[in-house]
Amino acid sequence: MAASSSYEGVLLGMGNPLLDISAVVDEAFLTKYDVKLNNAILAEDKHLPMYDELSSKGNVEYIAGGATQNSIRVAQWMLQIPGATSYMGCIGKDKYGEEMKKNAQAAGVTAHYYEDEAAPTGTCAVCVVGGERSLIANLSAANCYKSEHLKKPENWALVEKAKYIYIAGFFLTVSPDSIQLVAEHAAANNKVFLMNLSAPFICEFFRDAQEKVLPYVDYIFGNETEARIFSKVRGWETENVEEIALKISQLPLAEGKQKRIAVITQGADPVVVAEDGKVKTFPVILLPKEKLVDTNGAGDAFVGGFLSQLVQGKSIEDSVKGGCYGANVIIQRSGCTYPEKPDFN
Repeated sequence: MAASSSYEGVLLGMGNPLLDISAVVDEAFLTKYDVKLNNAILAEDKHLPMYDELSSKGNVEYIAGGATQNSIRVAQWMLQIPGATSYMGCIGKDKYGEEMKKNAQAAGVTAHYYEDEAAPTGTCAVCVVGGERSLIANLSAANCYKSEHLKKPENWALVEKAKYIYIAGFFLTVSPDSIQLVAEHAAANNKVFLMNLSAPFICEFFRDAQEKVLPYVDYIFGNETEARIFSKVRGWETENVEEIALKISQLPLAEGKQKRIAVITQGADPVVVAEDGKVKTFPVILLPKEKLVDTNGAGDAFVGGFLSQLVQGKSIEDSVKGGCYGANVIIQRSGCTYPEKPDFN
């Protein structure tokens, strides 16, 4: 590996930092709060009592989360180069915020959080049933990120330093102007800009914001459910994931952009990669059902593993392998956590 100094700040993430409140629950709990298994939604009033109820469970765990932050932490862990990654997002001035700062530091990520005086740190209820997860995000402070924070010299310096910038689609609900600033910077400076479809509701209800930034995106990630909704919203009349990936990769590009690569995961089925008008599929690492602990963070970990290889100039094939390794490690543990050192080669 090259000298670590050349990797300083190579990868920047921006997103919604959330403290995951994770617990194993039963079907009745999901029914009580009107939650579907394997979905990701924003909390409504009816969901708010859920956070205290989860916190009171004996098996509850608190883990620094939020989709982009998860991916950045996994990339940092797989790179094992101090200071290779950085992250921005908004937290509250409270105990959960302090927990978040400690967590980021322990993970080796350079985090520049915007601290909101009024709103509490965002939380995400992670309800695990039989290894499958449902996520209910209460954004709170995460919703308060402002582009003014991004423009401060010490924060914009992270943007300047980065060669790869990754933002999950969830951030479109918070600060589309911040995304636009960074996307245009990446295009003007020949940097790699990556995004994620993130959830069906983003593709459905934040289509305009998504549409505006897509021309700048060099790599777009998503899973098969998100891809199908993306296709449906655009009236493409196909549920075929390979076809959809190809169509996404061929959507118009901003000036100066050469091409877009679409990477769609399908759980235990092969990863679909569309590039240069062709589609390739790559097998995932299969896991016996009894080894599955929970799927929370699997997609984020895939992106993190993928990024850890991409920023080192590795091929798409190696990057997908890195992604599959990251996801495989995470689903054998509770939440988006990992052992001390990776054994990926």
